[in-house]
Amino acid sequence: MELIVCLKQILDPEAPPDSYTIDQEANRIFLPPEIAPVISTFDETALEAALRLKDTHGGRITALSMGNKFVSDVIKKALAVGADELILLEDVSFEGGDAWSTAYALAEAIKKIGRYDIIFCGRQAADWDSGLVGAGIAELLGLPSVTLAKKVDITDKTVTVERVAGDGFEIVKVPIPCLITVSNELGELRLVRLKGVRRAEKIQPTVWKPEDIGADPSRIGSRGRLTTLHKLFKPVKETQCEIIEGEDVAEAAVNLTLRLREAKLL
Repeated sequence: MELIVCLKQILDPEAPPDSYTIDQEANRIFLPPEIAPVISTFDETALEAALRLKDTHGGRITALSMGNKFVSDVIKKALAVGADELILLEDVSFEGGDAWSTAYALAEAIKKIGRYDIIFCGRQAADWDSGLVGAGIAELLGLPSVTLAKKVDITDKTVTVERVAGDGFEIVKVPIPCLITVSNELGELRLVRLKGVRRAEKIQPTVWKPEDIGADPSRIGSRGRLTTLHKLFKPVKETQCEIIEGEDVAEAAVNLTLRLREAKLL
């Protein structure tokens, strides 16, 4: 069984808010160099789904990521936990894209890989949260897709997916090849072990440029965007604090109640 997992290296969403800086002319966010990027948590969950299938049914996992200036220790985490191959679409021309241009580039790379039974993506990226890339890849490749998977299993040539629904879950069966986006309900990615780190050090990623995948330069990165980002900014939050006092606790409580009623909060 051939499995492909799409991964995205992103700025650490757990970084303190005051550590972010914004270039408003370029509409880009930056973090200081000492705060390393991470793999999007939803994509890590998709990788865990693929690893569980590999544990049960065997097969091979190819991790695929697109961007520029990858941090080796970060992106090689996929190899450290059990992926067999890492392919990087790495070039400055891949920068600044939106969901459409990202889906196009990844789809072209998957065409070049050629062999796949299931393609896994996170339900959304943990930076922009659009949740469109997986469905876009499926559309471009002409594949059936199932979103928001919380459990995935395969029997013969049929994939059974437990899919998160608004008031529970539903079971969907889909033939292979197919694409599945995985939700966080499936569970966290397994821990990296020292044996896996040593294994990952020995595996060199395959790096492809746009010309290697036959991509149309006008459809990738910022040139291929179909959406326009007009303004990127930090929201300004203003708070006011009023101290309610009294001669004792009981009087302070009464004064607080009166003030809340005055403000029409009670």
